[in-house]
Amino acid sequence: MTEHAGAPPKRPFLYVVVCAAGIASGVGRLIAAAQARGWEVGVIATPVAMGGFFDTAEVERRTGRTIRSAWRTPGDPRPFPPPDAVAVAPATFNTINKWAAGTADTLALATLCETYGLGVPVAVLPCVADTLAAHPAYRQSLVSLRAMGVRFGDPHSGEPEDGGGRQDFAWERALDLLDPLPPSAG
Repeated sequence: MTEHAGAPPKRPFLYVVVCAAGIASGVGRLIAAAQARGWEVGVIATPVAMGGFFDTAEVERRTGRTIRSAWRTPGDPRPFPPPDAVAVAPATFNTINKWAAGTADTLALATLCETYGLGVPVAVLPCVADTLAAHPAYRQSLVSLRAMGVRFGDPHSGEPEDGGGRQDFAWERALDLLDPLPPSAG
């Protein structure tokens, strides 16, 4: 694509998928870090995450865009441009397992299922309790998603032994996994 003379270069677009985990309240850190690295950001949240897991008004203020959680109706314009990359943070047990199984029963899951066909890089920061992470279906889901090229950060249980949660969640790691960095961030 050729840029018009005098027009600012197109900034790459990052979809941030937010799942319903207590740590989701810190998603503003990921958004701010992505913007500092040159990304435009749009947020897609699971329906449960929209129910008070993070400050939706603040996220919309930061991104300048409405958070997507529900399907658009036919004929409505696409609210976001196509993604250049996707970050799933925090990613829950339920979302990881449904995604690996190809279940697209929410906008967030359908978006994740489409990423494979789009060929865009996807970074995931799991937030799954150790007792759930021990489940064989979860371990198999990680294997399946990795085989699809999905990049995973270190797991985070969200438990107090993780350092109390919010401060120790490695939000910026999602961006580090999306290598190479967007050209305008360099």
